[in-house]
Amino acid sequence: MKKITLLLLIINLYTTAFNQVIRGTVYDKRTKNAICFATVYFNGTFMGTTADQDGLFMLNVAKNKSTPITISAVGYYSVTLADYSKSEPLVVYLEPKTYEIEEVVVSTRSLERKRRRYLALFRDEFIGTTDNAQNCKILNEGDITFNYYSDNDTIKAYALKPILIENKSLGYKVTYYLDKFEFYKKRGITFFCGNIIFNEDLAEGNANKEDYVRARKLAYLGSRMHFFRELWSGSLESTGFTVMNLETRHLLISEFVTTDENNNKYLKYPLNLYIDYYVKFVNHKSIIKLLEDNVYFDESGFFNPSGITWDGDMAKLRIADWLPYEYSFEL
Repeated sequence: MKKITLLLLIINLYTTAFNQVIRGTVYDKRTKNAICFATVYFNGTFMGTTADQDGLFMLNVAKNKSTPITISAVGYYSVTLADYSKSEPLVVYLEPKTYEIEEVVVSTRSLERKRRRYLALFRDEFIGTTDNAQNCKILNEGDITFNYYSDNDTIKAYALKPILIENKSLGYKVTYYLDKFEFYKKRGITFFCGNIIFNEDLAEGNANKEDYVRARKLAYLGSRMHFFRELWSGSLESTGFTVMNLETRHLLISEFVTTDENNNKYLKYPLNLYIDYYVKFVNHKSIIKLLEDNVYFDESGFFNPSGITWDGDMAKLRIADWLPYEYSFEL
């Protein structure tokens, strides 16, 4: 009897472990051919894997069971799957990137000047303009191109290859798969979207580790990640956050957060949310506008980025100030 019980326990443990690993294949949506060496990962983390030459992949989802997975490849738009089977093999189709722009060889002086201007603008809007941004470098700027000959109000940036970034302030090397970048000159508004995976932690074994630790703490305080973690735990006001409506009335968390039967949490509010964050060294004011009825977020600080637009101080925190979701803040 004991042997049977032990055998059943082993089978149960094996089945549980098996169900924590997802499997799948990545294909070109147009040709239906397998895409080799696609990256399969949790956006904003160090956790990911690479598909093989036949497009096959396996990814352990044990630590990120409720987090969407993202699939990216050179020359393709990324796909994010929020609802996927953990027991059946996944079939993922990626759309090739096609840009309706002329091939440009930057050789004339006028075009060289325009490219320098556009690259400077791209760095400011994509990397940011904070102190951390000053020590953040794009390693493959040559892979970024622009709509040089367009006369309209919009500057667009394109990158078939992922953008490689070294952040010497926070101590990370990251890869960003850019799907879209547009800057509207008259309004001074930027929109960009894509996905990021953290590749290397430069603080490990580094003599300047304490500098990185200090910089990360400052980047975390008042950030979007900080806000959603404290919101999830219900400790906003005790950590310096205040959420108000347009009339500056302080809102209770129950007024703008809903929880389902599985303890998943969502932002839900018909109007803008005004966020103040104040501690000794930081004073941020930001505005959230919800684009969807329910915007999912979790305890790691992850949130559905397509469901929110930002304004104010949080909107200014670009790539140079982003931390991986594995980051653990300690006083």
